[in-house]
Amino acid sequence: MPELFLDGRPLMVTHGTSVAAALALGSDGCSRTSVSGQRRAPLCGMGICQECRVMIDGRRRLACQTLCRDGMHVQTRP
Repeated sequence: MPELFLDGRPLMVTHGTSVAAALALGSDGCSRTSVSGQRRAPLCGMGICQECRVMIDGRRRLACQTLCRDGMHVQTRP
């Protein structure tokens, strides 16, 4: 079972779990904060809406299109 770090907190997930699903399991389900300060969450689940953008290991990725892996660091807050 992969263990990732979601905003600095460890989270164990099953193999094949997307980062978007991990957000729902381990936090408020939101992926980022908008420029106006509102929390945003994944909407379409297939990468079209871009609402699931997160920083993964220092690179911007789509949470719905990325599978969790051991040691991954996911940041949803600046």
